[in-house]
Amino acid sequence: MFKDISPADLFELKEAGHVVVDVRAPKEFKEATIPGAINIPLFTDDERAQVGTTYKQKGQDAAKELGLEIFSKKLPSYIKQFKELNAPITVFCWRGGMRSRTVATVTDLMNVKVNRLTGGIRAYRNWMKEQLEVLPLPPFYVVNGHTGNGKTHILRQLKAEGYPVIDLEGMARHRGSIFGQIGLEPSNQRMFNLLLGEELMRYQQSPYILVEGESARIGKVIIPDRIFQHKEESPQLVVDLPIEERVRIILSDYSPDDHHEEFIEAFGRISRRIHTPVSKATAQALEERDYPEAVRNLLTHYYDPHYSNSITTTDKAVTTIDESSLEKATARIKEQLSTLG
Repeated sequence: MFKDISPADLFELKEAGHVVVDVRAPKEFKEATIPGAINIPLFTDDERAQVGTTYKQKGQDAAKELGLEIFSKKLPSYIKQFKELNAPITVFCWRGGMRSRTVATVTDLMNVKVNRLTGGIRAYRNWMKEQLEVLPLPPFYVVNGHTGNGKTHILRQLKAEGYPVIDLEGMARHRGSIFGQIGLEPSNQRMFNLLLGEELMRYQQSPYILVEGESARIGKVIIPDRIFQHKEESPQLVVDLPIEERVRIILSDYSPDDHHEEFIEAFGRISRRIHTPVSKATAQALEERDYPEAVRNLLTHYYDPHYSNSITTTDKAVTTIDESSLEKATARIKEQLSTLG
């Protein structure tokens, strides 16, 4: 018989290598799921809609009969997908109800042992929301600096090397500027909170956590106030690279030639905030696909002045990382971190 487990149990099992399977429909999975989960849906989006309509029109028994008829036709291939995982498995649905119970029961009958998450993803989200409110927060060190200074690159390189990094922009799937959504599909708040909560849990024993200097809102998501305030009060490592290096980094990150119309549209949303001659020159550069000139104008005449007051220095330690390249700035930050334990 399958075993019901709690959200806390699931987090520990995930860390130990359990495969987590979301049996909800693909549309539900796409909106938000437990981080790292794979989708083996009991019903397709259309099938789920059919069962839902039947429930509303004919009642629960008729909906169950239709669901059984749909599922029974694909049972062999469905079970095969679970057997191919060849790993410990936990399944979940929205509230730990009919869908996850059905899957857990059937897989158990076919000698595929699984756990089922009690309360489904709804319970996991509520539990993680609680963790965000009560987890102790290790010291933060904030990698800051004006737009284009490669803060995200530095943090991701450090994370790849094993440093304790929480990549806020990566979790938000947004770069934090008016152009930040280009080429990306931004996360929603539910998914962001799940990712953030899990990262905080992983780093509970770390002597510090590295984060990027961000405003409270990143794209579609808002950093929980408690964590944002902790970040605002933390020491900062302020990166300062030459303008040409910053232009190079931005062009590499955004690939503007692949997203030309999106850049034109995004620029239109801020063009009135820029001195008219500069705005016209930048618009012309974009139209002519002279992206280096457009980026240089935006940094010099919009982003740098706009964010000049975002790096506050009151009551916190500030270390300036003034280097000629991204690689050298990363090395300098590693030197600073080596003294922290």
